[in-house]
Amino acid sequence: MRPKQWTKNLLVVAAPLAAGQITDAGVLWPTLVAFVAFCLASSAIYLVNDCADRDADRLHPRKRHRPIAAGELSVRAALAAATLLGAVSIAAGFLTTWQLGTLLVAYLATQVLYSWQLKNEPVLDLTMVTGGFLMRAVAGGLAAGLPISDWFLLVAGFGSLFMVAGKRYSELHTLGSEAGTRRSLVRYTDTYLRFVWSIAAAATITAYCLWAFENAGTSSVPWHTFSIVPFVVGLLRYAVDIDAGEAAEPEDIVWGDRLLQAVGVIWLVLLVLGVMDV
Repeated sequence: MRPKQWTKNLLVVAAPLAAGQITDAGVLWPTLVAFVAFCLASSAIYLVNDCADRDADRLHPRKRHRPIAAGELSVRAALAAATLLGAVSIAAGFLTTWQLGTLLVAYLATQVLYSWQLKNEPVLDLTMVTGGFLMRAVAGGLAAGLPISDWFLLVAGFGSLFMVAGKRYSELHTLGSEAGTRRSLVRYTDTYLRFVWSIAAAATITAYCLWAFENAGTSSVPWHTFSIVPFVVGLLRYAVDIDAGEAAEPEDIVWGDRLLQAVGVIWLVLLVLGVMDV
């Protein structure tokens, strides 16, 4: 179920935070429910994914230690747990809002399709994983009934593509001749993946700047504009890890890079000051 990777689901709070309403009682509670629902849903998908990949994982230097690949957990038990987790996640979503419930159904359906087939198709695998991150980013807004801006969607979408393409780039460099353990990697080149994550990074920065400039006039101090600096620095810092082939596990970078964490805190403080109109 990979609880270490549940940090990805913190994207759920992105829309309420950007709207400056995360502390409202009517927003905070449904946002928390959405976060828990996505933790359950993503755990279900990890179980399905590991069942589908068990043979390939046994050939991978690190993934061969996963419980299903190692034979410590049966496929039948894993799929039963995945079904239960998915059902509870969907129920929690619909009990919050029908929009969130529908989003969770779409997330589970697309990610199951990805796990069993589309992960082997170049470009489509990038699109499906990026879509999963984007669904997380809009979940908080749907759960709390908040409007979601076009700029927010662009930042979330291209930012997700940047991370996913960087992950594939790092996997290609880490595995080398063993890239056959993930069939889509065989049809990628490092130059193509570098092109994708470079374009995604440029689009993310551009969209964020436009969002920041658009919202800078709503507060007495242009905190949104100031937040551009740590945002760009953080993206460039993360790109260093991608270029070195060390971004195969994004959560490891987030928890292990102290400088990146410091930059992230500065960016978050400036963002909060802006949305709270301090």
